Order: sequence, then structure tokens, then C-alpha cells
Amino acid sequence: MAGNVSRPGTTVTGRALALIGAFDEDHRRLTLTELAVRAELPLPTAHRLVAELVAWGALARAVDGRYVVGRRLWDIGLLAPFNAGLVEVASPFLHDLYGATLATVHLAVRDGAEVLYLDRLAGHASVPVVSTVGSRLPLHATGVGKILLAHAPADVQTQILGSDLARITPYTVTQPGTLRRQLTRAAREGWATTVEEMSLGACSVAVPIRRGTDVVAALGMVVPSLKNDRPRLVAALQVAAQGVGRAISGLPETTSPSSARG
Repeated sequence: MAGNVSRPGTTVTGRALALIGAFDEDHRRLTLTELAVRAELPLPTAHRLVAELVAWGALARAVDGRYVVGRRLWDIGLLAPFNAGLVEVASPFLHDLYGATLATVHLAVRDGAEVLYLDRLAGHASVPVVSTVGSRLPLHATGVGKILLAHAPADVQTQILGSDLARITPYTVTQPGTLRRQLTRAAREGWATTVEEMSLGACSVAVPIRRGTDVVAALGMVVPSLKNDRPRLVAALQVAAQGVGRAISGLPETTSPSSARG
């Protein structure tokens, strides 16, 4: 993704958009100089526009002085018809799952080569959970990510399997062959799991949400262990996912993140 840099326009709007477009999956934290270079703008121009973007909330300055994408862009993104509709119709099902299991429950979509968390209900159990609403995590190390990757287009799977799979914990699956076999099984059986692959002491299980035959999102849970409860949790997730799938049948298709970004 490193070469996917927005070119500046001749207007102030075009230059501001070029600064926002300087961020991608490989460049999430940028210095002012890096922003100016990637947006192809003079440093004084970048300095002035970045200050305005920070004031508005499109960008934020981290404690190390580098800039990151601001939360306000995420909030606006949720207003897109698919995202807003999906979160709204899925909310009752997430609450039902939470009420039945008291586990942390996730609603997520694939955004390019990452899983994007749209909604989350925190469980009662003392389980380390690193996801938050709006966060992006690796597809290969999360339950929702694996089930979404299992149903992703072939070119996306090839990209992920051919990349350097990050080892987040000692149990993260980083061997492409092993991951490929897991994805094949997940697509066949309709669920995916992880065991301490994203954080120690946490296991996850997830199922796809379908609109017709297309997988557009995933529902997942994070629990301390899957040894005894996996069949029960999978069944509960599948019932909820089917309900969400029926409820989103009327939502616009063109704004789904999974289809919009590969």
C-alpha cells in the first residue's frame, strides 16, 4: 500500500484531502514532514492545513508528536448507509448474545487487509480484549478476521497469505499453509476460532453474516476458553447472524466496506 498516495489538487480542499490520503495501512502514524512528502505539498502549506485538520478532528496528534487519523472521520464513516444500517439492525442481536453468554461480543467487517470493529459489548469475564469500536486488527489473528478472510476474494487471500504474517503472541498462526487450511475449514464449516492468537488468555469464535449469498460482516465472541462451550457459542452466533442477515437485506450494497476496498 506504500505507493498509494493521494496527489494534491489545486484547491485547498484537494490539498487537505491529499493529507488525509497520505495515511494507509502501512503509514498510520506520520510526522509533519512525512505528511508533506507523501501529500507532495510544501512544508509550510502542510503545517497550516494539518493544524486546521487537527482542530476539526480529522487528524489527531499522538504523544510522540506524530499524526494519526482522527476519531471524527470514524464517526462520519459510521453515517455511511451500510455501516449505520448494519450497526443499527445488528444491535438487538448483539445484546441478545451478550445477555445469553455474558461474553464480549463483536460486530466486524473486512476493510482491505484488516478487520474493522463496528460495535462491541464488553463481557463480564476477566478476559483481555484488545479490540475497541473503530479499531482495526490483523485478519489472520482474530476470529472475526479469519471468518471474513475465509470468504474474501481469492486475490485478497493471496495477498494476506503471501505477506509477512505478524506474530502477536507465541500462539499466532504465521505459517501460510496452516492458515490456508484453517480458512478452508472455516469456509466449509461456517465458523472460525482463535486460541490466544491476539492476546494471551483470550479465545475467540466467529461466524459470517450473509446478505443473500455474500458474506458482508461477521459476529464474534471472546471468551477465556472454547474447550467445552464452542458448539453452544457457534449455535448462538449462527442464529444471531441469520437474524442480522435477514434484517440487512434492504440496506444499500455499494457502501459495504468489504466490497469497497478489495
